[in-house]
Amino acid sequence: MKFEDLQGRTAVVTGGGRGLGYSLAEALAGQGANVALLDVLPDVDATAVALGERFGVQAVGIHTDVTDPEQISAAFDRIGAAVGTPQILLTAAGITLLEAAVDIDPAQWRRVQSINVDGTFFVAQEFARRVLAEGLAGSAILVSSMSAKIVNVPQQQTAYNTSKAAVDHLTKSLAVEWAAAGIRVNAISPGYFLSDMTKQFTESNPELAAEWTSRIPIGRMGDPSDLHGLVAYLASDASSYLTAQSIVIDGGYTAL
Repeated sequence: MKFEDLQGRTAVVTGGGRGLGYSLAEALAGQGANVALLDVLPDVDATAVALGERFGVQAVGIHTDVTDPEQISAAFDRIGAAVGTPQILLTAAGITLLEAAVDIDPAQWRRVQSINVDGTFFVAQEFARRVLAEGLAGSAILVSSMSAKIVNVPQQQTAYNTSKAAVDHLTKSLAVEWAAAGIRVNAISPGYFLSDMTKQFTESNPELAAEWTSRIPIGRMGDPSDLHGLVAYLASDASSYLTAQSIVIDGGYTAL
């Protein structure tokens, strides 16, 4: 489905250099949106150029650490100059940690929270500052997880679960605070999806992958393209009355 209002708008995608973030950037570019990819990967600029050429949109890639507010501000300055003030944000930068809670050291815990929570907030904050300064409307889509709502088994991932629960409540808090200004904030909460990172893990842990799949009523793990329709809808004015929600898309996993 095409959302015509997205054509010509500018979207920022963190973690957009590869994996799930890149796939979601494809979804927005496919709707005609100009796209800025923020990532710590050194080749993010080349990735953006290729994306723009493929979809016939403007695209820029900027090497950015989302835990550093100064880098984020500088990145938004470059985005504004290159493709205009962003009205769409998608925060896909994040990491996971499969570790027993008693074995997590402080550095590991802080790194997960810093990237998944601080990185999400700082980017959303800068996005809103720019939108508000221009008097525009905006849609921020934060990437949470079904793990914000349930405890995954049999693996142990307390640090990750905690970070995504924070993203869920951050979504609600920002949505209420910014609603009157015309900025909507929602989250997508994927279940088990075969991103590049997940594929590497499942290939080396086939028994665990089989157990995950056995718990999914639809009978398979998600493909990143399964998120495209939802992301385009949330970015578009078609969802203008939808805010403060964390939408689970998990093949039915959390219904059990």
